[in-house]
Amino acid sequence: MSTIVRRGYSNAVSSIPRIVDLVDVCIVGGGPAGLATAIKFKQMDKEQKYRVVVLEKSADFGNHIVSGCVVDPRALKELLPEESLPCKDLLTPVTKDDFKLLLNDKWAVPVPIPFDLQNKGKNYVCSLSQLTKWLSEQAETLGVELYPGVAVSDVILDKEKKSVLGVATKDLGLNREGKPREDRFEKGLQFHARQTILSEGCRGSLSKQLIKHFKLYQGTDKKFEGQTYGLGIKEIWKVDPDKFKPGFTSHTMGYPLNYETYGGGFQYHFGDNLVTVGLVIGLGYQNPYISPYQEFQKMKHHPYYANVLKGGKCIGYGARALNEGGLQSIPSKMTFPGGILVGYTVGYMNVPKIKGSHTAMKSGMIAGEEIFTSLENGNCKTMESLMNETETEGIELDSTNVNEFLKENDKDSTPIELTQYRQRIKDSWIWDELYKVRNVRPAFNSKLGMYGGMMYSGLDTMILKGRVPWTFPHHTKDGKHISDGAITQPATNFKKIEYPKPDGVISFDIMTSLSRTGTYHDHDEPCHLRISSDQDLTKHSNKAFKKYDGVESRYCPAGVYEYTPEGKFKINAQNCIHCKTCDIKDPTGDT
Repeated sequence: MSTIVRRGYSNAVSSIPRIVDLVDVCIVGGGPAGLATAIKFKQMDKEQKYRVVVLEKSADFGNHIVSGCVVDPRALKELLPEESLPCKDLLTPVTKDDFKLLLNDKWAVPVPIPFDLQNKGKNYVCSLSQLTKWLSEQAETLGVELYPGVAVSDVILDKEKKSVLGVATKDLGLNREGKPREDRFEKGLQFHARQTILSEGCRGSLSKQLIKHFKLYQGTDKKFEGQTYGLGIKEIWKVDPDKFKPGFTSHTMGYPLNYETYGGGFQYHFGDNLVTVGLVIGLGYQNPYISPYQEFQKMKHHPYYANVLKGGKCIGYGARALNEGGLQSIPSKMTFPGGILVGYTVGYMNVPKIKGSHTAMKSGMIAGEEIFTSLENGNCKTMESLMNETETEGIELDSTNVNEFLKENDKDSTPIELTQYRQRIKDSWIWDELYKVRNVRPAFNSKLGMYGGMMYSGLDTMILKGRVPWTFPHHTKDGKHISDGAITQPATNFKKIEYPKPDGVISFDIMTSLSRTGTYHDHDEPCHLRISSDQDLTKHSNKAFKKYDGVESRYCPAGVYEYTPEGKFKINAQNCIHCKTCDIKDPTGDT
């Protein structure tokens, strides 16, 4: 018998059996890391013995990835070495770097460009969405089974809850109460796999469950335990050709953020007169009146940005939480019996570079190699052969009979744990890269502040290169890690921030930006956003509003949470863009 770690559904739905598919490798999340895992595995599977499936919740691969980034091509070249530069038609070579300190709303002064932000001659600007789509096409060519539009809702554990057997996909056609709609209901599937790879990105819901269940942080130095996060907000603009500089990349620090708040802006020019403009803000800020969205809108009015955007048109918007913890926040284990975590799910982002797709892909490539080797050396049948047995015996597998069938026909197999995976990561250039910059991000959390952090990071990246005997922690108190949410202070300690109204030309209200995300939720579907364990909004409001004065409506970049004039807490789940900020920044821990 297996156990499904499920969310709350009505009994009428939970009692319906799921059809079961048997696969060798099941990858949850079709981003760069998940696709790199699939590609590397299939490159080694020359006899096409194994079934590999990738489950992606967006309607097509790349749809949920915010476009416009600078890419380090190292992992791409390793993954596809037969090409001197894979997908070169999608990549714009960086032609010029710039770095400015914005002193106020008018002045910008040049500062030395940190080594890790020197992209000219090395890196490329591209649409990460298009790059992901391209990777999915390479995977499909190799025989990977791709399933876009499939959201995974639950993890399947064995009876003893000691190993992962697979995942279950989301039921479709449920109303707001979680009950089946007539003529529209479709029960989700179960995928049983030898290895389940979670590549959900930052703060994935299934990954959170398994990190907690298998205590993957246990054994990590307590003062470094846990992640610290940033929120990246960006827009895609079609700009006037006279203002377009192909391959130009620029980064800024300072205005509009205050001295205590870590973050900075950027603009990247790529493609056909496209400019990505954005702001990354560390979520460890204390002031509950700060609105990352409004700070971003305010930043765009600085002449350094506004002079590029004027006369252009905003065509896209998105926001995502980012793992910023680096080396200190990588868990002591990334594997468990039956599965593995890869990519942003673990947190391999190089914060000083503002890049993570290359390290995420490399982690997936190492995972693909380890999984293939373990299956080849194991004493188990391929899942394809087991499926053939069901056809021979006339059995249709579902959640009521699959365990009995596997017990009888697959009795020699045992759950596989890739125990060498973490060491493989440590022996790779991922670890070397993150080790060298491990002190840069936490330097800004220290008493050095923004300017001291800038000076230390310049010294560390250009001269020391991490060769020091110390490793700075992130937010700590009494030697223990403090979460980004818990660091938020009561509203009475601060003065309310009055942000300027959007002009509709350079800056926009949240609802206008939301219309550019391409996100769609049915108004009558079950709310996927949870408030504590009982979904009691009144209890949450009583706990949070008086102390933090509606912080939820400010940290969310999509208008999901709001308080009515009567003080009632409201969730607009249809607005959610899955950025994960609420799961990180809420000071009560309810969301």
